[in-house]
Amino acid sequence: MKKTATTGFSRRIFLGAAITAAGLGLSGCAGGGSPAAGGNVELNFVYWGDANRAKMTDAAIKIFEEKNPGITIKSEYQDSGPYADKLATRFAGGNPPDVLNMANRSLLEYAQRGTLADLKELPELNLDKIPETVLSRGEVDGKLYGLATGVTTIGMVVNKAITDQAGVTIPDDKTWSWEDYAKFATEVTQKTGGKVYGAGYDVSTETGPILFARQRGEDFYTEDNKLGVSEDTIREWFQYSVDLRNAGGYPPAGFFEQIGGSAAQSYLAKGTVASQIIPINNYKAYNEAAGGNVVLLRMPGETTEKRRGYSADPSMLWSIAAKSKHPKEAAKFVDFLINDADGAAETLTQRGVPINPDVADAIKSKLGADDTKFVQLVADLQKDELPPAYVYPKGASVVADTLKQLATEVEFGRVTPADAAKTFLEKSNAAINK
Repeated sequence: MKKTATTGFSRRIFLGAAITAAGLGLSGCAGGGSPAAGGNVELNFVYWGDANRAKMTDAAIKIFEEKNPGITIKSEYQDSGPYADKLATRFAGGNPPDVLNMANRSLLEYAQRGTLADLKELPELNLDKIPETVLSRGEVDGKLYGLATGVTTIGMVVNKAITDQAGVTIPDDKTWSWEDYAKFATEVTQKTGGKVYGAGYDVSTETGPILFARQRGEDFYTEDNKLGVSEDTIREWFQYSVDLRNAGGYPPAGFFEQIGGSAAQSYLAKGTVASQIIPINNYKAYNEAAGGNVVLLRMPGETTEKRRGYSADPSMLWSIAAKSKHPKEAAKFVDFLINDADGAAETLTQRGVPINPDVADAIKSKLGADDTKFVQLVADLQKDELPPAYVYPKGASVVADTLKQLATEVEFGRVTPADAAKTFLEKSNAAINK
């Protein structure tokens, strides 16, 4: 495999090209393959997602199989929660899938165990078009163990039908602060008579405090794979939700139930909360689920805090198991997933903006209005230099679990934000430095 440095990107990546450049009208960048040596090869491919993602992925798989006679793909998918446990069980049992979704928080741990293949060593996988900024998020000790499935970030979505009916003005997301968001959310609750809560975001998912920490001048995870967020920042993250709940802008403890992770099941779609934080590549799904009345906004604090909180993050990663019996065919499939415009025309931005800029350009004309808004926001965020982001350290899964557990304790008032922050750092540092 040949890899040359992609020039002209610095820390910014190609995303502006997805909007501004003319569509290249490419056919698949990855050429058709010859039959696998020795007859048919079946690859096991596992990923997380919902039925809609599966439908789009299956359409892309069909194209791959047509272009690569002799290789068939057996795919499996499920929600992200049980997916992690299932994957761990598969690897522990010596029966890993050939190609798989790898979470950012799990990459380093799996890589250091020797369970993932070095993608740089597979000549069937062409990385010539992939920016170094993107490659770096899957590199460990000079080896490449994961490739971003796409680039995305988090954003705020607001159900405008609710705010219009309540007579509440949505703040300017180019200038709003966290204080502005709290005032907005509280006003929505007040003017709907408590029938709709102004905010309903997830406190327990680490993408929020990662951005929050960057805004405060800290790296949640550092370049040397340590925990860089301060106890004070974690305390403030928890305290913000407590204060917002006390003011009425956030639902009471116990409001949220296990309803599933799809947009259609969300409280935003149900109309019981007016705003939510989401991975913005899911904007189309949320807008459709809420009747087409959802607006996509930048996160609060981007122009009012110490520095930008956004960074160019992979939504997830593609990896190949080191014990795959068919590494060449697996590499061909991953090459297809990142470099083939015909396949990308089926999946579009389901997993973020394609990491190959030529592929991103090629699908531009096929995007609907909602996906175009998402890609445009990502492009706009890239206009200024963003802080770097690093590979998550070993133990990041424990960090995520600890955050989730403590968020519940804080929610029900069993632990104060200050005590939760202290416990979070103690347990997280112990896991990372283990």
